[in-house]
Amino acid sequence: QVQLVESGGGSVQAGASLRLSCEVSGDTSGSYRDYYMGWARQAPGKEREGVAVINPFGGTKYADSVKGRFTISRDNAKITLYLQMNNLKAEDTAMYFCAANCSYGYACLTDGNWGRWGQGTQVTVSS
Repeated sequence: QVQLVESGGGSVQAGASLRLSCEVSGDTSGSYRDYYMGWARQAPGKEREGVAVINPFGGTKYADSVKGRFTISRDNAKITLYLQMNNLKAEDTAMYFCAANCSYGYACLTDGNWGRWGQGTQVTVSS
């Protein structure tokens, strides 16, 4: 079965950078190379929030809260997704989830209707 496994989270000071990775395993046919993929985050007591989405060819869309600071990218050869996070702020503290297979393009940035989710990796930013 296909699994999305995030890594790279941690505890950092405000202004620092982190790079999250999401490895797709079990995709023997390579289907996930053709899927939109993305990142979402959720802080305790808050709703899950879309962060960024990338299409199969590298086109991107970001939430206003991270635009200019975060960069989403993908390596389709390895079927791996990345999120480079720069100038982190305390408000970025959350569990970050990798997601894949949105049936409606960039709409999943706001509606969260992804076909598959990872287990999440914690990012904590202190100020």
